[in-house]
Amino acid sequence: MDMGNQHPSIKRLQEIQKEVKEIEQQVVVFSGLSTDPDYKKLERSLTKQLFEIDSVDTEGKGDIQQARKRAAQETERLLKELEQNANHPRRLEIEAIFKEAQSLVEREITPFYKGGNCISDEFEEGIQDIVLRLTQVKTGGKVSLRKARYRTLTKVCAVQEIIENCVKQQLSLPLSNEAHPSVSKINSVMCDVNKARGTLIALLMGVSSNDTCRHLSCVLTGLIADLDALDVCGHTEIRNYRKEVVEEINKLQKYLDLEEEANSTHAYDLAQNQSILKIEEIRKKMKEVNSLLLKTENASDLYLGSKAELQGLIAHLDEVSLGKNPCIREARRRAVIEVQALITYIDLKEALEKRQMYPEKTAAEHQSLKAVWTVLGNLSQIQQEVISFDGNRTDKNYMRLEELLTKQLLALDAVDPQGDERCKAARKQAVKLAQNILYYLDMKTDEWEY
Repeated sequence: MDMGNQHPSIKRLQEIQKEVKEIEQQVVVFSGLSTDPDYKKLERSLTKQLFEIDSVDTEGKGDIQQARKRAAQETERLLKELEQNANHPRRLEIEAIFKEAQSLVEREITPFYKGGNCISDEFEEGIQDIVLRLTQVKTGGKVSLRKARYRTLTKVCAVQEIIENCVKQQLSLPLSNEAHPSVSKINSVMCDVNKARGTLIALLMGVSSNDTCRHLSCVLTGLIADLDALDVCGHTEIRNYRKEVVEEINKLQKYLDLEEEANSTHAYDLAQNQSILKIEEIRKKMKEVNSLLLKTENASDLYLGSKAELQGLIAHLDEVSLGKNPCIREARRRAVIEVQALITYIDLKEALEKRQMYPEKTAAEHQSLKAVWTVLGNLSQIQQEVISFDGNRTDKNYMRLEELLTKQLLALDAVDPQGDERCKAARKQAVKLAQNILYYLDMKTDEWEY
């Protein structure tokens, strides 16, 4: 249709739809909550477009009425998507974990404000636990959830890194204040740096209402200027001390641009990340070995070569660059577990076949040890099914495998070693194997994705 001959109402609707389309890009990637200013802004913009659409005069014409209805439906769909993004159960889970991190920071940050740098074990372990739980939040590939998870991880991991740097910090000095007039000033600046470290952690975690990143940046820049103004000529030790303090300040300054970095798509959408692609390539090779092992009737001849190849894959996984990204670290950890599960499967198969080669030794074994080996034989068969399993937790086969593994654990619990040390050790290993197979089954079905 010639644009010049279009009805003014149709033209107006097309203009509104163009504006709505621009807003749609922001809605799709919105990763905040319904209390965030950006949410209110997007909600107002879409509501305004609805009013604009409603104000278009259809003049009773069917085609204009239909066009207005479609425009209104699309805008209402975006309003609903915006609300769903902000109130998605996984988004609320991310927020709940982050609030735990905020509470932890508020409890543990006091020493920094006093100019110290003492880190408690509770602080270190608590942050590590929070990072792990965040990496395991399932996003289902939804962009808004990936972004929310990554933004939160960026802040918490920054705090973790600051803590680790603080723990590792071993300045070659301070010297005594009597060593040189400049030493007293450097020591004073170092005390201010520790305070700034506490302020930075508070800002990253959103528990500081008295400071801003801009103000902290000015403070840190001022500290560097104070250090630059000191005359330390001819005093190598003091110059090195000043240099180390300057480096500590520079480390803190790099965290002030985290918010901008966390908003970049390449940071939170890892589908094309080189490290992830390498992990997926390794997993593909692992699956090829897996398929060959499970499809070959007499796979004994393949065990040695397959195990060597799998161990090589673990070496390649160790070389994967994590880039301080906990999601990549989690992806690598899971890939390592997959490969190790196959190696364990081969080891157990070899052990069972070797045992069958010496029936006279088997006959002389303690009855309790024989019972353990019977369970190990069952576990080998179950493990083969678990490795092949490609369903989810609602599948009947999943529940059957879970029940079978539980039965083997109960059977092991019922074994009485009667003081036989070999039986005790074998039962302990068998229990660990059964638990590892159960964990692997759970991991395969937890629907995690990077």
